[in-house]
Amino acid sequence: MSSCSFRLHPLPSAISPSIPRHFLRNPNLLASPLPSPKFRTLLKSKPPVTPLLALTESSEDSPQSLGSSIQSLLQQLSDCFDLPSDYFRKLPNDLRLDLNDAAFDLSNGPVIDECGQELGELLLNLSRAWEQGDTSTSRTLASKFPFMESNLTGKAKSALGRRLVSAGRRFQSMGQYGQGELQKVAQTMITTGKSLVAIPIDETTDKEPMTDTKVFKFGDLQVAITSEKANIGAIIGAVFGILSWQLGRGVQSIPESSLQYANDNALLLAKSLRGVLLVLCYSSTVLSAFTTLGLVVLAWQLKSEDK
Repeated sequence: MSSCSFRLHPLPSAISPSIPRHFLRNPNLLASPLPSPKFRTLLKSKPPVTPLLALTESSEDSPQSLGSSIQSLLQQLSDCFDLPSDYFRKLPNDLRLDLNDAAFDLSNGPVIDECGQELGELLLNLSRAWEQGDTSTSRTLASKFPFMESNLTGKAKSALGRRLVSAGRRFQSMGQYGQGELQKVAQTMITTGKSLVAIPIDETTDKEPMTDTKVFKFGDLQVAITSEKANIGAIIGAVFGILSWQLGRGVQSIPESSLQYANDNALLLAKSLRGVLLVLCYSSTVLSAFTTLGLVVLAWQLKSEDK
């Protein structure tokens, strides 16, 4: 059996600090203070090892799962309003007041502008049913929520969510009543509302044109102002101004000498009323003129903005 001899190379007295530690563990790699040219070439050609981040879309954020999640939320919202007949009508007076507050929170403000035409009208009708204590109508309207998924685009989801949370807290403040139906409604509305608000808005697929709709508000009355309506208002103002002018001219054309009354006091009163009537007619004419001019300018501005 042939003998094998091993030759150990002595360690260099000064090791370059740039030599990695694994060179010290293997004596065969320390034949020279620096790695061989072939080894340096191998190190340069070897790509750096970096951790690979697998950016995969989570199944929870996929469009299909989001759609099914919204559908299930709307279905739960619809089911929670399956209440006994005349449930709202039989509530005590203080709870009816809370129910009216919930109806106000659900449909307050520009609900159609925020949630869309179909969903906005649904919320308005639902709040009106709550105010009237109509449980059957409320159940029928709530059953339409699962079919409103296609209308929940963009900011409509967050708008509906905020309204549900606000109205749900009104139900929550009613406390325990009956078999706890009100608390079930409150919990479902708040959970659904918070879930809709938490869903991110896809700005790339939901770029709706920014339309600044001017709204005239007088109490509960809300009227959207358009160029056509402004022109119609200008025409009505012009007609009213012409009628006021003609009425003032007719009163002024009556001579004071033709006025015949029983005594001087009656004559003085008639002259005073005639003066007041002239002031009203001519002031109405001036106001109508300014209103007509303002509406014409407004109609021109709205028409130019539409273009």
